[in-house]
Amino acid sequence: MLVNILMLVVGLAVLVWSADRFVYGAAAFARNLGLPPMLIGLTIVAMGSSAPEMFVAATASMDGMRDTAIGNVLGSNIANITLILGLTALLGAISLDSKTLKREIPIMLAATVFAGYTLHDNVLTQTEGIMLVALLLLLMGYFIWQATQDKTPDSLDDKLESEIPKNVPTFHAIIWLVVGIILLPLSASWMVDGAVGIAKFYGLSDLVIGLTIIAVGTSLPELAACIAGVLKKEHDLVIGNIVGSNLFNILAVLALPGLISPGEIDASASGRDFYMVLGTSAALAVLVLSSGAKQQLTRWHGALLLITFIAYQIVVFQSH
Repeated sequence: MLVNILMLVVGLAVLVWSADRFVYGAAAFARNLGLPPMLIGLTIVAMGSSAPEMFVAATASMDGMRDTAIGNVLGSNIANITLILGLTALLGAISLDSKTLKREIPIMLAATVFAGYTLHDNVLTQTEGIMLVALLLLLMGYFIWQATQDKTPDSLDDKLESEIPKNVPTFHAIIWLVVGIILLPLSASWMVDGAVGIAKFYGLSDLVIGLTIIAVGTSLPELAACIAGVLKKEHDLVIGNIVGSNLFNILAVLALPGLISPGEIDASASGRDFYMVLGTSAALAVLVLSSGAKQQLTRWHGALLLITFIAYQIVVFQSH
């Protein structure tokens, strides 16, 4: 049991660090190629925040544990909104000014509904995995087109500019890219193996371990980024981290078990857990887009989100 806990903790620590280095290298390399900061932020940085979920989902799927992979996606999206955003909002009200994010939030909600369609029959097929990837590529193309066509200033522009590494030699950027590519799958494997050992010891299902321990663990990069963002008063980055991560999770990461290990899934995933993802995503849209002129999440909202996370964890473990 101690070995499993050690594998989980070490795997998680290396996973988070290597994901950060991977994003650092990829963003620096993209800047050196001359890509616009908004484009880098909406693609590489946003996708990088989902790198831990991607590699964990791929590893679990290759081991035939598609429920763990799916649980990781659903649990991460729930944790991002209720736990991460809840804790962050408790530190101070989070305002939203970016028109880009106001456009992305409804898209995230629509993508979540589409993901629900792929899960509703308790089977995730390769065709559905391809459909999720196709929708992701379509949206990426749309975001890229928007970034190149819309020349009006956006409050997110300067914040994204400050987040992207500057003056990093291309050789160093490539080294960090390679380090990330090597360590991400290795650490994901350690984490999954440790989690499986713990799950077997306590009699937890593959789905529950994905929804809880692994989901919260892979959401830690978002927690660090959001706390840093709110302390620096970069509120649009806080919402952007959550929306970007959830969008990539629901399309890119959920596609992996369908592509790698298609088949039947736990009925709870397409029922209780998906509706929790849909409900929390809708709540985020309502709280942020319909909160009056200020359009902000208050400390009261943060407390409510945090209580929701705790209640959900209790329900998941009790139902098990």
